[in-house]
Amino acid sequence: MTIDNYYIADQFSLLAKLMDIHGENSFKAKSYSTAAFTIEKLPQQLSDIPADKLSSIKGIGDSAAKKIIEILQTGELSVLHEIIAKTPPGVIEMLNIKGLGPKKIATVWKEMGIESLGELLYACNENRLTLYKGFGEKTQKNVQDAIEFYFRNQGSHLYAEIETYAMNVQQLLSAQFQEQQFAHTGSFRRQLEIIDELAWVTTATNAVLQPFFEANNYSTVNSTENTLTVKGAENIPLKFYLARPDNFFATLFSTSSSEDFSQAWQSLPGALESATQTFASEEAIFESVKLPWIEPALRETAAILHSPGNGQLIQPTDIKGIIHSHSKWSDGSNTLEEMARACIALSYEYLVISDHSKSAFYANGLTEERIRAQHQEIDELNAKLAPFRIFKSIECDILNDGSLDYADNILSTFDLVIASVHSNLKMTEEKAMMRLLNAIKNPYTTILGHMTGRLLLSRPGYPVNHQQIIEACAEHQVVLEINAHPRRLDIDWRFINAAMQQNVLLSVDPDAHTIDGYADCRFGVLAAQKGGLTKEMNLSSFSRTELENYLAARKTKFAL
Repeated sequence: MTIDNYYIADQFSLLAKLMDIHGENSFKAKSYSTAAFTIEKLPQQLSDIPADKLSSIKGIGDSAAKKIIEILQTGELSVLHEIIAKTPPGVIEMLNIKGLGPKKIATVWKEMGIESLGELLYACNENRLTLYKGFGEKTQKNVQDAIEFYFRNQGSHLYAEIETYAMNVQQLLSAQFQEQQFAHTGSFRRQLEIIDELAWVTTATNAVLQPFFEANNYSTVNSTENTLTVKGAENIPLKFYLARPDNFFATLFSTSSSEDFSQAWQSLPGALESATQTFASEEAIFESVKLPWIEPALRETAAILHSPGNGQLIQPTDIKGIIHSHSKWSDGSNTLEEMARACIALSYEYLVISDHSKSAFYANGLTEERIRAQHQEIDELNAKLAPFRIFKSIECDILNDGSLDYADNILSTFDLVIASVHSNLKMTEEKAMMRLLNAIKNPYTTILGHMTGRLLLSRPGYPVNHQQIIEACAEHQVVLEINAHPRRLDIDWRFINAAMQQNVLLSVDPDAHTIDGYADCRFGVLAAQKGGLTKEMNLSSFSRTELENYLAARKTKFAL
């Protein structure tokens, strides 16, 4: 580490910004900011100036001079370490985002309770920033674009963010090398929620691929006899497994399987003998060991080899209605009628409108009086749009003690209730389980929303005992949501099979805050496929009539 003027200026600049974020002495913060500017422009290195002369430099006072000496002697600034220690890392990271200065970051952290860029991006998607002073629609959009740009350069990507790029590269390669085979493989083909690299199996050779990519401004990261990895301006590694026509499908199979799956496969009778054979398809590889075809999305664990599952995996076309959506009544962007007509245009049979409850003040949550007004509008729209139906719902906050946000006489007015945790997310497992289990026991809870509160690549979610929650949902007939927003995908697909084994219904729900958000159902389905979900076990695959009958039977069962 070189302790030059630039390094020292950065220390003062960061200190000034963090003091502003914390609302500390504004005069001191400004003086440190001025010192940073002065230091950066100095024609002489501070290390070459006598210590007793530092305070005489214009823009550097006694306090700043003492801190410069501390940095020169120790390489550190203790007061900066102290303020960093009491600032969430994600809040500091926000300083990297164009358009977010200390005052706006203070609002985001102190007023919105947001402590990471992922949470902030999600808030932008939910149209929440516009509810706060200093954040208009244009500012919100600029912040959203800046965060997305920042994330694109960090190395890991959500499946939904990378999919279009993956398909565009595939199209480019197929057009350029029409005589060669290209097939997606690796984590992308297995539909993992987070992708670190895109991979292909190809019959094209290194001799033709490498010059092509270099001519298109890609740099070569690694080149071996069997692989080529390049990277372009998108900062996403593209890896190519170089195969021959006779081992193309064998290579595709092996690179489309997780390590656990591959190891278990090798122990199957006949697997080692088939390793040297030529196959005309992946299906033929499975036939060689007398197993039915297993979708790449399911090739994660050894268990799937011994119980390939029953029934057809859920498909995007199996979604019959939109469950979990937000309108202008809370923090959505569209009116109820706009949302309903968009559903009709997409051939959905129903819309479950579930605006935020009253404790979600940051999202314009509904008071009891506004609920009655919304229900009146829904009745009017249902009369006008029949047989299409808008179901009356609410995304009801689970409070600190696990109770729901309304009294029973209000909860009874909804067709169904989605119960979710939105506040005080930093919990021990004991606290989280108390809240969730109490909410599940409430007979008005129909669906448990985004069970862990996670935001992929941003927030891990609070710790929970998945098996215990699944058992409670089975006992109280509560549906587990698969929140389809690409940053949530919560419940994690790894627990879907356990839920189905307990006969717990799941529900792929977009948590849509705009009409465009309906399209997120597809990403929820892709995640659900990894867990082996069938349409029969998915609530949003129920027809309008089936959903009406299910809800009526549940209300009868619990005397609601």
